[in-house]
Amino acid sequence: MAVAALRYRVQVLDLHAHLFGVTLTIAQPAALQRVRLPVWIPGSYLVREFSKNLQRLQAHQGGQAIALTQLDKCSWQAACGAHQPLVLSYEIYAFDPSVRTAWLDATRGFFNGTSLLLQVSGQEAAPHELTLMGNRALVGWQVATGLTPQKISKSGFGSYRAASYDELVDCPVEMGAFWSGSFRAGGIAHRFVVAGAPPSFDGARLLADTQAICEAQIRFWHGRHSGARAKAPHASYLFLLNAVDAGYGGLEHRNSTALIGTRKDLPRLDHPALTPRAATPGDTKPKPSEGYTRLLGLISHEYFHTWNIKRLRPAEFTGYDYGGENYTQLLWFFEGFTSYYDDLLLRRAGLLDDSAYLKLLSKSINQVLQTPGRALQSVAQASFDAWVKYYRPDENTPNATVSYYTKGALVALCLDLTLRQQGQTTLDAVMRALWQRCQGGPMREGDLVGVLAELSGRCYADEIARWVHGTADLPLKALLEQQGLSVLEEPAQIAQRLGLRVSESSGIQIKTVLRGGAAEQAGFAAGDEWLGVTVGAAKAATHWRLKQLDDLLLYAGTATKIGALVARDQRLMQLSLTLPQAVTTWRLVARDTPLVSQWLN
Repeated sequence: MAVAALRYRVQVLDLHAHLFGVTLTIAQPAALQRVRLPVWIPGSYLVREFSKNLQRLQAHQGGQAIALTQLDKCSWQAACGAHQPLVLSYEIYAFDPSVRTAWLDATRGFFNGTSLLLQVSGQEAAPHELTLMGNRALVGWQVATGLTPQKISKSGFGSYRAASYDELVDCPVEMGAFWSGSFRAGGIAHRFVVAGAPPSFDGARLLADTQAICEAQIRFWHGRHSGARAKAPHASYLFLLNAVDAGYGGLEHRNSTALIGTRKDLPRLDHPALTPRAATPGDTKPKPSEGYTRLLGLISHEYFHTWNIKRLRPAEFTGYDYGGENYTQLLWFFEGFTSYYDDLLLRRAGLLDDSAYLKLLSKSINQVLQTPGRALQSVAQASFDAWVKYYRPDENTPNATVSYYTKGALVALCLDLTLRQQGQTTLDAVMRALWQRCQGGPMREGDLVGVLAELSGRCYADEIARWVHGTADLPLKALLEQQGLSVLEEPAQIAQRLGLRVSESSGIQIKTVLRGGAAEQAGFAAGDEWLGVTVGAAKAATHWRLKQLDDLLLYAGTATKIGALVARDQRLMQLSLTLPQAVTTWRLVARDTPLVSQWLN
């Protein structure tokens, strides 16, 4: 195989200083060759300034040091000629535990190429080679990555190849003494790697449940109704999970995903001395815990992205600009519709029953209904503003914005139920038809409108205008009831009734005051500490210390107005709070089981 024009060598310089060393050899540089480190990573729409972690950048050509000129915050130019290889060397500080950047310590190494690997201007489409160097400090370590191996050891250290810079940085690398397991789904090899797993971890169950998810999704996209493009787009797939004490999230890649979740959420092996016998004879597989269900939903979400955003993607993402923001109004579709299907496909994979799925759906609906910002910002605008709003939340975020994840999922729900009740098609068929229409590639909003019209026999442009580009509430209740569900309205928890979001780790700290709620009318502000309440008037009043918000109902009794003692910037303030009565949340219950099953199954 020919030597790649661009060769990167990554080595562990110092585990305790958290330093990777990188050497980049450019076989045929341009005169005055430019390089840059990306400022963001696709899938996470925020400028993160990865160059802040780059240090000791040097350049050599023909064995001689040459000058480097920094052009901006993340770009450099080498004063080189064009007739001999250019060698750049530098260090990267890696101590970010998220799935977006890089990490290195004595137990684990991880990186995304956007955090470590300089982009060579003018040669982005050339073949790239990455060599991962082992050393004596890494005894027992292995490597896992979605890159194509070229010459590697049994542990995975060695050289890998990518067809382009895009492919190179879209395959994260995991290193360490991790757990690993594999399975096949849809004829495709899948590998699951878990770093940080505790001794109680049940790897066999995680593999079986993930296999069920993957098979359900491959059937969804490429089953007997999927038409000509019936072959899955990936030849293999890699799940990388970092199990930690506290953390949650994921980032999609073309043939892999990086995940982070808590150890407590992993499935556990039964301990014969501590685990009671199953209550139901023959019930050998217990229902997943809420935490494990959340983890399975994350796995489902990121795997669905293999089709919906890594291939079928916004036209604006046809080619990435790694030097700045890449705007699109379509994240409501790519993230929102993926959020609709992640839990729905858990149900179809047999990992949830109807009631568990409806509980999750109720939670999503309540989350949107409890967000005042839905009346100010459309999901299309939320998509465009992700770079400055979604990833930079503050105390006013719920009042001014709406999540393109959760409301986007409810737009998908409304479209699906409307299509089903019309009787001509379903959103499942629409997604498969979009895949075929766009050849698993760039799409625009007009493609969705076009497919909806083709399959349903009528135009959905008005619904898209109102639900996606407008701020009116979605027709959820009517559609859900027509699909055989009862929408029960029940008293909300005290925080929702008051219009508050709080932290109770050490007293009651006010995080957010929701627009139009009772707390805002009383004068609460983010940052306040709620110390106590006064109940009753004048000499008959009683004063109570609050340790948690639920104590309010204990001490308020039947009173409708109370005094609230808060501390703000070390100043004590007495606020007059009127307790609201008619704040409710939704709970969905199947009324017509066959009709509900037609949708969920």
